[in-house]
Amino acid sequence: MGRTSETLPSVFDVPASAKKSRRVAVLADSDTRWKWGALTANRIAPENADESDIRLDGYLLRGRATPTARQLQEVGAPADSLREVTAVEFLRTMAREPYDVLVLALVGGGVQAMLHGLKRIWEGQPERPVVVTGYVGVVYEKLADGLLLRHGADLVLANSRQDAERFRAVYEGVGADASAVTEVALPFLGGAPYTGGHDPYTVVFAAQPSVPDNRRDRTYLLNRLIQHARKHPEREVLLKLRSKPGEHTTHIEELPYQKLVQRLDPPANFRLVYGHMGEVLDRTDLLVTISSTAALESLHRRIPTVVLTDLGVREVLGNHHFVGSGCLASWDQLDDGHRPVPDEEWVARQGVAAGGGSYEAAFDAARERIAKLLDRPGGLPALTPYYTPATAPGYLPGILARHHLGPDGSPLPGAPAHDREPGPVRQIVRRAARGAYRHGVQRVAPVIRRMGEL
Repeated sequence: MGRTSETLPSVFDVPASAKKSRRVAVLADSDTRWKWGALTANRIAPENADESDIRLDGYLLRGRATPTARQLQEVGAPADSLREVTAVEFLRTMAREPYDVLVLALVGGGVQAMLHGLKRIWEGQPERPVVVTGYVGVVYEKLADGLLLRHGADLVLANSRQDAERFRAVYEGVGADASAVTEVALPFLGGAPYTGGHDPYTVVFAAQPSVPDNRRDRTYLLNRLIQHARKHPEREVLLKLRSKPGEHTTHIEELPYQKLVQRLDPPANFRLVYGHMGEVLDRTDLLVTISSTAALESLHRRIPTVVLTDLGVREVLGNHHFVGSGCLASWDQLDDGHRPVPDEEWVARQGVAAGGGSYEAAFDAARERIAKLLDRPGGLPALTPYYTPATAPGYLPGILARHHLGPDGSPLPGAPAHDREPGPVRQIVRRAARGAYRHGVQRVAPVIRRMGEL
């Protein structure tokens, strides 16, 4: 893409006179992680700073899921500046920019690489930012792997009481310091509580880019959604999509629903929709999904929410996370008018549907911890990730190498790092390469896979 801050949407433009007293940086590698990181940054700002006292600088890690301008606009999480960087470019920036807080909104391997790179560049410096990381939503797979890759940050945020307990158990179980685990909540929950039916009654299926991951199951879900629309012509049935063809989000989508629906003949009351999830929920009467974080957003607003069991309740789908929620149901039940009733205790443990101001207070502990770390006499100690060349000599070097870093966190020879934006030719080449990659993922790879099954 080769964007600079000048080519981003106007939502990111802030008057030059708007000076901030606290400097916060967010490094993200996809649209959903940017949303989580930017909103988290504002939620966890120290108690003596309100939103107007924060300068938020955004950095987008260059890669296969780097968000487009359209995706950033749709997310609706503004920043004072935003630019695309490589891992090494980002580390060079952190070596010279005095930030108070740094939020790493990355996949686990990216967090681990940045922790080692930051540890190296901050050696000998009297001060450094408080480093924060966490998860975008429901943690239903690779719990130990993802957590240990995030170990070493000053705060590892858990989005619920249940997650906080699980996170601490993993760290303590391997003998790692668990004190960084801090319970918060998902930063993007909100919106008006559901009060009754809309006209027309609206059913929304929140699609996920990687679950399920095969044509048969995705076609099944699409057919059932269309059948529901035909069975209930008085309802509006919406398929909520995360990205348009050619775009990537947190996960790679080889079989976009947009392509699959072209082979079908949906009725007039069936539509594809994009846009901000909160705005879609404003008109939703029933939210249906496999295991999307959208289910938690919906439950927070007391919207009837269903997690489908049609494809089984399986770890690979992530819907096992909702066992005990009261939300599990099938399309047959929905076709017959079933409306789920969530289990209040389960919902409370997920940090959603919290009344009495408890959601607003969910970030207090993180703010207090950050404030204490910033006021720590003598500055903060060096970052100490659990994985080191001594504890994981067969694993860590490969993770670091993917971001052009050596085993000690230093840039490898030939690493792509520049102190200036690439020229027009390099920008064109980069856009073409990314387009070719996405074409290969969504078109060539499925064909090769089908040929291999012959």
